Amino acid sequence: MSAQILVLSGPNLNLLGSRDPAVYGTMTLEEHLAAFAVVAEGFGARVDHVQSNFEGDLVDQIHGARGKYAAIVINAGALTHYSWSLRDALDVFDGISIEVHLSNPAGREPFRHVSTLAAVVDGTIAGFGQLSYELAAYAIRDILNARSE
Repeated sequence: MSAQILVLSGPNLNLLGSRDPAVYGTMTLEEHLAAFAVVAEGFGARVDHVQSNFEGDLVDQIHGARGKYAAIVINAGALTHYSWSLRDALDVFDGISIEVHLSNPAGREPFRHVSTLAAVVDGTIAGFGQLSYELAAYAIRDILNARSE
């Protein structure tokens, strides 16, 4: 199987490893991406990554992914809870989309309990810390396999 996957990382995720390690762990964003890539490359996928602290940059990346990427994995950070523009962009993406969170937003502050993205993504993986990104890669693999049968 050959597929291209775009991983999008939202605001403050560039600080993983040093930002609130009790909640987000000590792995850096680069380490999470490396673990994701090992799984994805194991089933023949190519991985690209973009991190931005700006909502419009992420919207532009989703628009540019249409027809080019088989899947998007997005950890939108705090934008998860209020970005209708990301929601609308993901709604018209023609591939697989998976929302990822290292922590479990439903077990945290009340404002984190709402995801504007949840209704338009294929699934959400949350609360598994360092495994969250790897689980997303396995989900993409299995969805792509099921679609090709």
